Order: sequence, then C-alpha cells, then structure tokens
Amino acid sequence: MDPKAVVSERMAAFDPVRVERPDLARAAVAITLVPDPDPAPEDGAVPGTDPLLDGLALLLTRRAPTLRRHAGQWALPGGRLDPGETEVVAVRRELDEEVGLRLGAEAVLGVLDDYPTRSGYLITPVVLWGGPAADLVPNPDEVGSVHRVALRQIDVEPRFLTIPESDSPVIQVPMLGRFVHAPTGAVLHQFREVVLHGRPTRVAHLEQPVFAWR
Repeated sequence: MDPKAVVSERMAAFDPVRVERPDLARAAVAITLVPDPDPAPEDGAVPGTDPLLDGLALLLTRRAPTLRRHAGQWALPGGRLDPGETEVVAVRRELDEEVGLRLGAEAVLGVLDDYPTRSGYLITPVVLWGGPAADLVPNPDEVGSVHRVALRQIDVEPRFLTIPESDSPVIQVPMLGRFVHAPTGAVLHQFREVVLHGRPTRVAHLEQPVFAWR
C-alpha cells in the first residue's frame, strides 16, 4: 500500500469531533504531506515510525518577524475562514496565499478534531496530500520561511506541564530544537497519534501556554 493510501485509510477510520462555538471565529490549518527532502536510510526504519510513511514530511512555517501577534513562531499554514467558506476551501486558499501551493479538492484526505483556542478561534486541522510541492514561494507579509519537517521528527512523546492558571495540562512537543506548544503542538500530536499509530487520541482539552492566550 502506498503512503497516500495509508494516510487516507487511517483518516477515514477516524471520527473527528466537531464543535459548535458561535463565540469563536472559525479557522483552519493545513497538515500538508510532501516528500521528505532527507529520507531515512533504506537499511532500517526509524524506531517508532511507521515504515510505510517513511519518506514523508509536512509543511511548517515560521511566522514573519513583522507580524503583530506571535511573530517568528512555528505554525501550520492556515487562517480565518472568509464569509461563506468551508474549512477545506479556506485551508486551500491559505496554502496558496501563504506558500504558493495550489491544491484541488481531491488533495483533502480528512480532518482532525476542532481545537478551540484561548485567543478566540475554533481551528479545524485539514490533512492534505501536497504532492511534490516543488516551487514554494513564502508570502513575506505572513511567512518568514517554510520548512519540510519529516514525520519521524514529530513521532515523539510530548511533555505535559501544570500551570496555576488552568486545570488542564499544557502540551509541549519536543521538535526542531525547541518545544512546540498548542495549538500547533496539540494538532501535530493528534496527527501523530491518528496517522502514525492508529490511535483515536483527543487533544481539545490540552492547554496552551499563558503567552498564547491573547
């Protein structure tokens, strides 16, 4: 079975939780699967990684340093829905606007759970097949840089912290030489659980750090 079929099958087996929160603005982020530019050696799979998915990466951006909010942070491409848009339409538009990647509706492989943020958004993560994605062009107004992060790099155990401001655990995913927090960290953790391990793990209860509450 080819990697795209594996992802499609595992996403089809997952029943995403959709949330009704009229007090939050709807948004969508893209988990876009592309070839890994530095695949693992053929003499053995990386421990803990599904060998069928070895050789795949996802697109991750660094937010432009000039942005007013969360400048320079790691983020999945995405943004707020325009009036009348669905999540899958919005996320395809945002991919085009942020990194110059145009994908059709057939690229959509499924969605993960809605994630409500402390900053006023209800995020729907959309999983897409990005193909070669050969000529990505970051929009300098929104994106500082775009990166292909191997799936084996997100196949890690997260760290959970307690904070006095919340009864829910704060998730930290160790990757890229730092800890990636929710919402991006929570979304990547659920993708890892569902797609790499076939575990229907929920993440909406996982907390963001206080600095991301605004």
